[in-house]
Amino acid sequence: MKSPWNILLVTPLFLLLPLCTSASPASDDSPSTRNPNGHTCLEKLFLKTTCYLVIEMFGPDIIKLLSTDMNADVVCHTLKFCKQDPGQPLCHLYPLPKEAWKFTLEKARQIVKKSPALKYSRSSADICSLPFLAKICQKIKLAIKNSVPFKDVDSDKYSVFPTLRGYHWRGRDCNDSNKMAYPGRRPDNWDVHEDSNCNGIWGVDPKDGIPYEKKFCEGSQPRGIILLGDSAGAHFHISPEWITASQMSLKSFINLPTALTNELNWPQISGATGFLDSISGIKEKSIYLRLRKRNHCNHRDYQNISRNGASSQNLDRFIESLSRDPLLDHPAIIIYAMIGNDVCNGKADPVPEMTTPKKLYSSVMKTLKYLNSHLPNGSHVILYGLPNGTFLWDNLHNRYYPLGQLNKDVTYAHFYSFLNCLQVSPCHSWMSSNKTLRNLTSERAKQLSNTLKNIATSQKFTNFDLFYADFDFQEVTEEWQKRGGEPWQLIEPVDGFHPNEVALLLLADRLWKKVELHWPQVLGKENPFNPQIEQVFGDQGGH
Repeated sequence: MKSPWNILLVTPLFLLLPLCTSASPASDDSPSTRNPNGHTCLEKLFLKTTCYLVIEMFGPDIIKLLSTDMNADVVCHTLKFCKQDPGQPLCHLYPLPKEAWKFTLEKARQIVKKSPALKYSRSSADICSLPFLAKICQKIKLAIKNSVPFKDVDSDKYSVFPTLRGYHWRGRDCNDSNKMAYPGRRPDNWDVHEDSNCNGIWGVDPKDGIPYEKKFCEGSQPRGIILLGDSAGAHFHISPEWITASQMSLKSFINLPTALTNELNWPQISGATGFLDSISGIKEKSIYLRLRKRNHCNHRDYQNISRNGASSQNLDRFIESLSRDPLLDHPAIIIYAMIGNDVCNGKADPVPEMTTPKKLYSSVMKTLKYLNSHLPNGSHVILYGLPNGTFLWDNLHNRYYPLGQLNKDVTYAHFYSFLNCLQVSPCHSWMSSNKTLRNLTSERAKQLSNTLKNIATSQKFTNFDLFYADFDFQEVTEEWQKRGGEPWQLIEPVDGFHPNEVALLLLADRLWKKVELHWPQVLGKENPFNPQIEQVFGDQGGH
């Protein structure tokens, strides 16, 4: 069976199919049209060329098959992107053809038997051997493997490029030729001559000769926000417009190159580190934007160290991408939010793969010891609990999935079953018709949350305080309903699993209010010089 990694690589292939109708320059900085730096011309040309190559190679066969009333399952198997392993059930998303499956498949193969496209291998092991996918596969692999910016001249883990782990993920570098200039550091000589911490505050006030950094930021307790998370924290999102024909337009794919080079994540509008205004229209802001509003000296000091598939058991593979010097940098607020993958996997029997409380305790303690040796004194760490994922089935299973809305033939129950059959579900145990399995998973999640709570109340560290916060999704749902919303509107419609932008911002709002009420020292003081900073430095160089 294909792994989730190979599904991720196959996804761009099919998402690129419609791109040629809208292969205009991609926006780098927002879900709308903001584009201050832009992708390089080479990147745009490559993506546009890829689009035409895909259409040239597979377009004629797809059109032939669809014009003979073959559904998407038949097309996928005919072109060998899907296969049925010996002894395994036939996995299908749409209703089976009226004629026998083998007869229909053979009929479809006869239609395209002379197609040159069939000579390319589709096996999951070598999908990147397709000539037009090799380069983009390489870029995706590098970004995922290293979790540091692909373009970083001075190797300080900060970049002037937005995607491929650039400033969409951590504050934009203000001097990519000087590794001692980066967001979050304590100012060098009060930044008299240049901006060493990238907060846009530097120079000397000509009226009194006092450095602006000293005048506006000294004693204001600057701090950054760092998220250690999974795909939810990175804001995994596949736009429904990409797969729903009735919603497609020339503008539907304008952000596709950005999404692909961000691993289908949108950290720039995430609940923890988002720095762009929400496109959902709600008033709530990210944790980072609230910290910045509280103290403008915190400008650009954010890091989203999240990864698709991350859990307590594999965080050690990329935690070193975190950038914080205990002597040179300001303290930070770290949110540890591995909210799903310790209980979620796509195995046919997911229970044996779930993290046990004992294993969680061991791995979290290892993480906390690492943080204690790398964080500046005065930092704070918040351990975030796991949700009750029975919410997914209860609120989505009988609703139509985007691909089934036109003909009313595919519900989320069908979609979940399809993913489970392929063994690529992000969470078989919650995205399942098996109520016993769903409840068992929620019980394990509760046990893991209690383990995190026990760690927070019993362990002490020299460089940071430790706290625990519940994943308050029930409260968020109730708040959303008070505003006239429906619970299912809080979940990503395409994957049927991740909390969407609205949910992430509402969760951030809940967490902020809890910290503000119970642990106000975590947030630092409000800076009385914020108006003066705005007057002198405007937007401080933007993001």
